[in-house]
Amino acid sequence: MRLYAATAGMVFLAMWVVGCDSGQYGQESKTQPQAQGESMTQQKEQSASVATADGALLAPEDAAGAKENNEGVEHYQQGHWDVARDHFQKALAANANLPEAHYNLGLALDKLGEHSEAATHFKMALDLAPEDPRIKDSAILQAHVGG
Repeated sequence: MRLYAATAGMVFLAMWVVGCDSGQYGQESKTQPQAQGESMTQQKEQSASVATADGALLAPEDAAGAKENNEGVEHYQQGHWDVARDHFQKALAANANLPEAHYNLGLALDKLGEHSEAATHFKMALDLAPEDPRIKDSAILQAHVGG
């Protein structure tokens, strides 16, 4: 009986050690969009990117709403798209003319599968900053508003 318990314990220990050495230990996982709400970026062109990977943009520090926008960028980069959306909306409540916040809200809404609303905010970002290459040359923006 003791030999059986010791053997079972060793097998469990070996499985635990192998399972913990998967190379993913300690890494954060990101919530992925549901198949029905998959982002247009994934559907059309996964390799296209702007600025920083998926491109959430920092606002100038002195702009009204910048603090909320920039906090939203941090959450967006962690995959907390609903929390990021809330911060971008607060940034826009403080400054409705902040193109980075409109652009970022479009990104978050895209990740959440709300493509029509995302397109609205991408258009507003483009209207507010038509010469900003981070916005006007964005593949995800073009996928929503056309080019």
